[in-house]
Amino acid sequence: MKKKEEERKKQIMKAAYNAVSTLGYDNVTLQDIADYANVSKGVVHYYFKSKQNILSELLESITNQIYSYEIEAVNQHQNAIDKLKAYLDAVFISPPKNKKFYSVYLDFLAQANGNEEYKKINLNFYENCWNIGQEIVELGIREGVFNEELDSLTTAKMMRAIIDGSLIQWLTSNEEGLHQYYKDACMKSILKLLN
Repeated sequence: MKKKEEERKKQIMKAAYNAVSTLGYDNVTLQDIADYANVSKGVVHYYFKSKQNILSELLESITNQIYSYEIEAVNQHQNAIDKLKAYLDAVFISPPKNKKFYSVYLDFLAQANGNEEYKKINLNFYENCWNIGQEIVELGIREGVFNEELDSLTTAKMMRAIIDGSLIQWLTSNEEGLHQYYKDACMKSILKLLN
């Protein structure tokens, strides 16, 4: 029974992600989420108290999935440069996936100012990202490939700022073909920061 409930909850969360990515955060309703999940609104209410409840869980779920994917990719490599490349490959996953994630994520960020729960989830996501960056920076310093005077936390924060800034610029350029350009420019900028 529990497995079936978990599957149903996942189905609703996936529907919420698709609904927000298509309709936008402000426009999506519980009925839209139910329609995307092919269930009744009552079924959605059974698993989630409110639209806010679904969307909070959605933000936490998608940021945790992104982090898990990134850390798994990074952990498959031994040296700092390979870890950095794997990190960027994991972040710049594909134009459709990046477009969907950043469209939804930016909608959530626009709400975060008045929502303490979103702020907390977002800070947790960034702390996870900074940990990945710090690990890469500290390893690169030990290997002698990055500037030994770098502060690893500050550098990790700037790395993520460059990554997200690059992807947001790519998204707003509305040119899918520039995805690789922004990924390459991002890598060059990060390497400059590290040297």
